Amino acid sequence: MASNTIIVVGGGQAGGWAAKTLRAEGYTGRVVLVGDERHPPYERPPLSKSVLAGEAAPETTHLFKPEAWDALALEVRAGERAGAIDRDAKELVLAGGERIAYDALILCTGGRARTLPIAAGDAPGVFTLRTIEDSLAIRRALEGRAKRVAVIGGGWIGLEVAATARLAGADVTVIEALPRLCARSVPAEVSDYLLSLHVRHGVNVLLDRAVVDLARDGDGALTVRLDDGHALTADVVVVGVGLVANDELARDAGLACDGGILVDTQCRTSDPHVFAAGDVAVTPNPWAERRIRLESWQNAQYQGIAAAKAALGQDVSYEPLPWFWSDQYDLKLQIYGLPSASHQVVMRGDPSCGTFVAFYLDGELVKAAVAANSPRDLRVGRKLIEQKKSVSAADLADTSRPLAALA
Repeated sequence: MASNTIIVVGGGQAGGWAAKTLRAEGYTGRVVLVGDERHPPYERPPLSKSVLAGEAAPETTHLFKPEAWDALALEVRAGERAGAIDRDAKELVLAGGERIAYDALILCTGGRARTLPIAAGDAPGVFTLRTIEDSLAIRRALEGRAKRVAVIGGGWIGLEVAATARLAGADVTVIEALPRLCARSVPAEVSDYLLSLHVRHGVNVLLDRAVVDLARDGDGALTVRLDDGHALTADVVVVGVGLVANDELARDAGLACDGGILVDTQCRTSDPHVFAAGDVAVTPNPWAERRIRLESWQNAQYQGIAAAKAALGQDVSYEPLPWFWSDQYDLKLQIYGLPSASHQVVMRGDPSCGTFVAFYLDGELVKAAVAANSPRDLRVGRKLIEQKKSVSAADLADTSRPLAALA
């Protein structure tokens, strides 16, 4: 593709890899990276774990070493916000009014933490976790006098924060509005396993409870009131109730959006000169048999790479097998595919021992696999999913037989 300027909007994982890929693929034109954070591109998973625990400095999350980042010779607009897209003129308008012409535009605008629609939802001591600043603020609170932590939301971020706070010695309560943990992403047996894990580590888990009010007392403590009339007191409240896709820039420009920016398998939006990748992109996925928006480190990186190649005119078909992982206490939980309640569940190993793989079958085809501390078996599970090879439930469950023999 012969062009002079490619703009990448968003300086996170997807945006950083998109910019790097443009150079790696030989593009020598102008690359402008616009990001509203002042940090160089960084990965977010450590924010709820090692950075929050104080075991890693924020700089360790940066995607690239300073010398490698500088060598890309990008025009980085850190701390600046994109205000509008003029598609007719093919220009990006920054919030301050500056206009930058582009030949291709890659939107990696990500998402923002969803907030509580209640009074005092932004009171001192109430946090969300999305940025380095968020993680450091929560860490300072945990290192201070905060001994009682309420986590609102029993999804992945909420549970990782709960585990980190509990390991730091805090008394932790998790409040989840649905009847089970991580209900939107895993089946019931995995939710049950996560519940037992946190209860075993001393976390108080309240299911099927909604927060209706937050109030700050005179002594600085927070009172969290629930829909059943009960209340609890906390020094720190962390809200982890999901992500809102930052698709406003695209919507205002008239690009097709539906819970994120709609793209095809070439990461192209409804405008052939505009691409999107990462947490904001809603993509056709053959493994899901529908459009999905994937919120994961893996997707942000590899879709950012794919979008950059597509913007250069390369033939791209981005159809990833969804992959996700979470670290909690001594657990590394990994998921390939999209488990469904309609699937037959086959358990290999004993969850009570902390090591197992749950396979999700449609007939004799493995559609998904969830593994606890079993990375080797999960790699075989991935092969079985990708190969679409028929296997029996009995063979999968038989621990006397090497799983690798099935693939």
